[in-house]
Amino acid sequence: MATLLWLVLPYLALAAFVLGHVWRWRYDQFGWPTFRTPLVDNRLLRRGSPLVHLGVVAVVIGHAIGLLVPRSWTAALGITDAAYHLISVTAGTLAGAALLAGLVLLVARRILLPGLRRTTTVMDVVMYLVLGIVVLLGLAATVAVNVLGPGHDYRQRVAVWFRRVLLLRPDPWRRAGVALRFPWHSLAVLGLVAIWPFTRLVHAWAVPIGVLWQPSRSRTSATGPTGPRPGDVCPLAYPRPRTDGGPVRGRAAFASPAGAEEGDHDEGETGRGGVPGAQADRGNRSVAQSAGAR
Repeated sequence: MATLLWLVLPYLALAAFVLGHVWRWRYDQFGWPTFRTPLVDNRLLRRGSPLVHLGVVAVVIGHAIGLLVPRSWTAALGITDAAYHLISVTAGTLAGAALLAGLVLLVARRILLPGLRRTTTVMDVVMYLVLGIVVLLGLAATVAVNVLGPGHDYRQRVAVWFRRVLLLRPDPWRRAGVALRFPWHSLAVLGLVAIWPFTRLVHAWAVPIGVLWQPSRSRTSATGPTGPRPGDVCPLAYPRPRTDGGPVRGRAAFASPAGAEEGDHDEGETGRGGVPGAQADRGNRSVAQSAGAR
């Protein structure tokens, strides 16, 4: 049983997490970000969303420090076990309480508003249910064992087991002797990891992905997705010079390509390449009108 719970299930959950994100990215990129509904009352959202996001960030950072940083490292920094216990229990309880309060507000909003209730999917219900179980079991383990109970130093067994799983050297017997509430919390977390890519939780990666894959402004032209800016000259108004020796007609006759590629001038006085801003604007408007007429 220990092999199934603490050796097989962790790697199944990690495989579902990785492969699920790959599948979601290939077939449902539009579903990664979340969208506000302006026609729906968002008062509960304004209260619950910050609590959830701040609580999640604090919980993730706290677990990362507790599970990934060995006990010997904190001791080398001069942090005693008593001080670490006080900081982790206090910060963990506050973060868990904030996360739980935010979840209650968001679930209440989805239940009370008919528009949101009709658009709630089965995976939304599963996500809120599993996330709520994870938070409740984590708070129960922290408060009942480490605050009101005798205490349990999870860094001696749970943290070592977790690091060995990540290093592909699992040791399921490290979980032996762990307080009962911690294994239940760990199993709930594995379930959350497995369903993560198939729920709204993928929007956690929307901001990093948007920042890393944002197209560079220097590579976009004046007529890019955002349209021309004031003072910009449409490239169609300045054709490339002819290479067959023929005469150059149009605006290219008095604006050389080299001059057009130079840095921006004061847009209030001149456009790019020394062309007066008013003439550049007229050129842009005429090109846009001719394109619209086509």
